[in-house]
Amino acid sequence: MKSPYASKPWLKHYDPGVPATIQYHQTPLHKMLENSVNEFPHNTALIFEGYRVSYAELFIMVKKFASFLDSIGVKKGDVVAILLPNMIQTVVAYYATISIGGIVAMCNPLYSDRELEYQFNDSGAKVLVCLDLLANRMIKLRSVTSIKHIIYASIGDYLPFPKNILFPLVARKNNMKADVYPAPDVYHFTYCLKVSKPNPPQVNITFDDVVAYQYTGGTTGVSKGAILTHRNLGCMVQMYEQWFKTNRGEEIAMAAPPIFHVLGMSAAMNLPLYMGWTIVLIPKPQPENLLKAIRLYRPTMSPLVPTMYVGMLQHPDLKKTDMTCFKLLTSGGASLPVEVLQEFKKLTGVEINEGFGMTETSPQTHLNPYKGKKKPGSIGIPYPDTEVKIVDLETGTKEVPVGKPGEMLFRGPQVTQGYHNKPEETKKAFTKDGFLKSGDIAYMDKDGYFFVVDRKKDLIISGGYNIYPREIEEVLYQHEKVAKCAVIGIPDTKRGENVKAFVVLKEGQSATPDELLDFCKERLAKYKWPVEIEIRKSLPESNVGKILKKELRTEIAKTK
Repeated sequence: MKSPYASKPWLKHYDPGVPATIQYHQTPLHKMLENSVNEFPHNTALIFEGYRVSYAELFIMVKKFASFLDSIGVKKGDVVAILLPNMIQTVVAYYATISIGGIVAMCNPLYSDRELEYQFNDSGAKVLVCLDLLANRMIKLRSVTSIKHIIYASIGDYLPFPKNILFPLVARKNNMKADVYPAPDVYHFTYCLKVSKPNPPQVNITFDDVVAYQYTGGTTGVSKGAILTHRNLGCMVQMYEQWFKTNRGEEIAMAAPPIFHVLGMSAAMNLPLYMGWTIVLIPKPQPENLLKAIRLYRPTMSPLVPTMYVGMLQHPDLKKTDMTCFKLLTSGGASLPVEVLQEFKKLTGVEINEGFGMTETSPQTHLNPYKGKKKPGSIGIPYPDTEVKIVDLETGTKEVPVGKPGEMLFRGPQVTQGYHNKPEETKKAFTKDGFLKSGDIAYMDKDGYFFVVDRKKDLIISGGYNIYPREIEEVLYQHEKVAKCAVIGIPDTKRGENVKAFVVLKEGQSATPDELLDFCKERLAKYKWPVEIEIRKSLPESNVGKILKKELRTEIAKTK
């Protein structure tokens, strides 16, 4: 049987000028930034709460911070963990690290100490750059990690007048600033720049050197650091460039997805800096903040996640916000309900380009065409140089016909080579011919557009965040009264899915859902907290004692 995927039927739906294959220039990411600095030195690179940094200023900051990292012993291959929201310091720390051959581990500031301890140790991080609000916690945590030096940054470090005057007066009261206890090898971010000269060492860095260990989850046995190289991330931004065919130096990007997430890293930071655009950094992407930034800065492009669209649609400020400044809005991180897509276009006049990706794919494999035909409910068509096929669920090797669901596999220059420190997980993730298994069930229509219909794994996606049920189950199993538990995703109109836990208590024990929830709250990031914990006498099980989550999901669906 002739392969329906090898012929790449999607190519005929590419916008005019988008090539099937790209001649990639093998420029490391920090050199891409340097090229933009040389081309647009006076252009605004970053805007944070109204404070502007030009490309020339950003480059000096990056070089000074790189010099400081070198002075505290960061060498090629060493890991710097970055635990920050979207701030000027996040961009500086990222590019400074990779410019001297360091590797970044981008961590979520919402994570608990238990989750962070695992990531710091798995990545082997030697230096941590974090928010001042987290610094005292991190100083305590340092003793059980390989971290030697901690650099802390404050939201108030870079603010325009009069915000810089008002910030100290209101910051502590509003929990926006913290006093950091004196401790050895702990420095303030601005001090690091003040004492450093912009002349870091010249390090030989190739296109195949590692940029990041990008974590997919949050605990042992689940969390895996996808190895992303300059080739993976550099080819991804060049795919974006060819897909959108927009001009260098002319766009304003709104960086709403967190940069610690691979979508934010690639589409909201690396792409705009490669293209010489302006980035509006949004540290807290709540609907009100997004709409205010749109009115103030008139961004022309932004990658968002479905919860952001839902939040803006439900916010009263949408009525006074003109969205027609946008040339491009994309959606990723979770499935975008068709009703949301249609309602957004109806109320704003702006079309959303839905796509698909994974941490392991830097992050994207698919997107609806920029100007051409968009199919509601579809993740679109594969990017240039991206091979995609659907295989049967039984063997995982036989290609299925057009229109039939199966597991989606990909191969391309943006796909990771594997997981840091996890050879067995790496082996399981790839087929013998080098295709990455997505774990998602999808089908391709006759035009080459792809549709995701279900997830093979039990992954819960809530508000664009990946939540692994097993991680929450492991926490619940630590509770002395819990005998059995199962965690599933339940539908939620705003967040896509929420977490629900089913618990069976040990014989003779009694506990309330609130008691179990409090136990979870101490050990899990807030977005992973169950919205509902149901205590039962038993759970559906197979004849070998495996809890049947499918039956629980069916039960929930019947009650909706």
